Amino acid sequence: MKKIILSLAAVLAFSAANAQDKKESKGFGFSEGNIFVGGLVSYSSEKNDNGTTSVTTSGYEISPEVGYFLTDNFALTAGLSLGNTDNGTTKTNTFGLNVGGRYYFLNMGERFKTYTNFGFGIGSDDNGGSPADKTNTFEIGGGLGINYFVTPNLAIDFRLANVISYSTEKTGDAKTNTLELEANVFKNFFDTPSFGLIYKF
Repeated sequence: MKKIILSLAAVLAFSAANAQDKKESKGFGFSEGNIFVGGLVSYSSEKNDNGTTSVTTSGYEISPEVGYFLTDNFALTAGLSLGNTDNGTTKTNTFGLNVGGRYYFLNMGERFKTYTNFGFGIGSDDNGGSPADKTNTFEIGGGLGINYFVTPNLAIDFRLANVISYSTEKTGDAKTNTLELEANVFKNFFDTPSFGLIYKF
């Protein structure tokens, strides 16, 4: 009888644990094996009128991204960016590729998930189509971000600019190296945030 009771208890415990796992997998947040796709789309238009001439500059950027969770907290990411600006006289095209990772380290309630991101990217800017003026860039950086889950699968992705970054830019024979450290993340928070959407599979 004792063996039967223990066997029943083990079965019930296993069933409860299995049900809990299924419940958690349908909850807000991520787990090992999840895949997400997302990114951002932005458009801007600015008119500059000095009383004599009027110039309107418009531009857009599309930045898709995909990530795969190796653990419940860490995901590898890869993305690209395509952009264009046009002031009526000159059209400039930009292109970039990046790889990196995200580490989720803090849950602020059920729907808010905080992460740190890091990675490197390469890009190019044709500066209006002149080969001699083409700019090539390389950047390494890391920053912070927050996800807010609207549903268990759809989240708003709020990203700060890089807290720390190193970049090089080369245009012709001219080369510029830049190292930036934004220790004041609140200034960073208000200056250069970006919004996007991610969908979890």
